[in-house]
Amino acid sequence: MTFGLQCDESTSEAILDHAAEGGIDFIDTSDVYPLGGDLTTQGHTEDILGRWLTGKRDRFVVATKCFGRTGPAPFDGGNSRKHIFDAIEASLRRLQTDYIDLYQLHGFDRDTPIDETLGALDDLVRQGKVRYIGCSNFLTYQLVRAIGRSEALRLARFDSVQPRYNLLFRQIEREMLPFCAEEGVGVISYNPIAGGLLSGKHDRQAPPPDGSRFTLGHAGPMYQNRYWHDREFDTVEQLISLANEAGVSLVTLSVAWVLANGAITAPIIGASRPDQLDSSLEATQYVLSDELKARLDELTHDYRMGDAPR
Repeated sequence: MTFGLQCDESTSEAILDHAAEGGIDFIDTSDVYPLGGDLTTQGHTEDILGRWLTGKRDRFVVATKCFGRTGPAPFDGGNSRKHIFDAIEASLRRLQTDYIDLYQLHGFDRDTPIDETLGALDDLVRQGKVRYIGCSNFLTYQLVRAIGRSEALRLARFDSVQPRYNLLFRQIEREMLPFCAEEGVGVISYNPIAGGLLSGKHDRQAPPPDGSRFTLGHAGPMYQNRYWHDREFDTVEQLISLANEAGVSLVTLSVAWVLANGAITAPIIGASRPDQLDSSLEATQYVLSDELKARLDELTHDYRMGDAPR
């Protein structure tokens, strides 16, 4: 989601090359990316990916999403049959492919019956334009109801969910992760390093740095609201001490902690420079001890219950 705004095309290609060299074969994007852009930039990320995938499409699992507003009309957004059908054609064109491996709803649409949405997605699967379907940013009850309706109607069901999850945001442990583990729903969680706060490099006494997730267009205020608070900075300072004690970077420790949860299929990592991938890739080889995981769990336990009063 950084490609096309935070990163120009050459930098984006370098990041993708580095990721592929590191063994990454799953690429997740959205039709409204790059993050922080507007209607004039939407789709640029898919365009960049499409050009990079030329000649090697079959080597990668490609996931994208629809739901976000892509135009000025009332039907240029949401999960209606019309928008889904329009959105898939645009994504296929930009990605220069005949099919999407995993097509996801980027959000829940309260104005469209879930049966209509599931019927449209089922048609795309039957047409061969989509191989699997999933959702992102759904509440647990919304996910459960959608799966229940797809089973009752004998339609393709969500095979994955994409929720936010990290040491500073653990609410999905209470209901969503147990449900997904029991029902075999893959969990590809995002924000494993909390938009960069879990890099440990930000200074609470200084304003968010330009070019970071915390200042990026309309997304900047959202990320500041999520993480840029004294409570989170206090926790990060304690986490840095644990990382130093373990002899790894806080990024590696944070991603390894996400990977250690058996209900998580894979965390989604991102970068604005190729070298930023290295610490996350190291997490796949780092063995988090039971003792260290218990200390991390205890330190961040309150983040299971939601945001503290501010």
